[in-house]
Amino acid sequence: MSGDGRDALRADCTNCLGLCCVALTLTASADFAIDKDAGQPCPNLRDDFRCGIHTALRPKGFPGCTVYDCFGAGQQVSRETYGGHDWRSSTPATAAQMFQVFPVMRQLRELQWYLTDALERPAARSLHAELRRALEATERHTARPAVDLAELDVASHRGRTAPLLRRTSILVRAAAPRRAQRERRGAELIGARLRGANLHGADLRGAYLIAADLTGADLRLADVIGADLRDADLSDADLTGCLFLTQTQLNAAKGNEATVLPPALKRPTHWIVPSAAAT
Repeated sequence: MSGDGRDALRADCTNCLGLCCVALTLTASADFAIDKDAGQPCPNLRDDFRCGIHTALRPKGFPGCTVYDCFGAGQQVSRETYGGHDWRSSTPATAAQMFQVFPVMRQLRELQWYLTDALERPAARSLHAELRRALEATERHTARPAVDLAELDVASHRGRTAPLLRRTSILVRAAAPRRAQRERRGAELIGARLRGANLHGADLRGAYLIAADLTGADLRLADVIGADLRDADLSDADLTGCLFLTQTQLNAAKGNEATVLPPALKRPTHWIVPSAAAT
C-alpha cells in the first residue's frame, strides 16, 4: 500500500477558507477551550483564514483541533464547489449553504478514503470492480453543485456502500491466522488492558477503545473502521495493513516513534518527544 491514491484526500489548509473553524460547533471541554456555535467564526481565525494559534493549539486548550481532519473537504468546497468565493464576502444565505455543504463533503471524502483503501488491497481483488464503481459514484457526488450537495442523503449512500466494505474486510482479514482473529465489533473496551494483545486480523469495527492500553499490541490487518481510539496508547504497537485506519483516529490516540504505521498515514507530531539535545 503506497498511499499515493490517497494524497488528494489529505487536508490542505492553504487552499481552504477556514471552513472547519466556522462551520463546526465547539463545546467547551478537554478538547476545546470555548463554546462556539456552528456558523460562528472561531476567535482564533485570522483575516487571512489561518489559525492564529496553530503552533500552540494544544497548550492553548484546543487539542481537538489537532485531531480533526477533513479528508480534503475544505479545499474542495472552497476551491471547486464555490470557485474560491469566500464566506465573508458572500451573502448570508450563501455562507450558510457553504457551512451546510462542508460536513456533507467531509463524509463523502471519508468514504472515498475507505474505498481507496479497499482498492489497494490485493486480497479484495474479486471486489475491485464493485469498489471502483462505488468510488466513482462517490466522486460524482462530490462534484455536484452546492444546492444538490446541501440536500444529499449521505447516510443512504454510505448505507449502500457499507456491505461492500464489510466484504472487503472479511477477505483481507482472512490472511491472519485463525487462532489470532478476534471478533470485537462494537465492543466496550474503554480503558481496557490490552498491552501486547494479539489482535492480528481482529474485527474492531466501532469498538470503544478510549484510553485503552494497546502498548505493543499486534493490530496487523485489524479492521478499525469507526473505532474510537481517543487517548488509546499505541506505543510500540504494529498497525501494518490496518484496515480503514484514518489520520483522525491516529491524531486522537497516543503513540511513539516505534509505533508501526501504514504508509498512507503520518505520525502525529504530539507523539514525538523532543530529544534532550533539542530541548
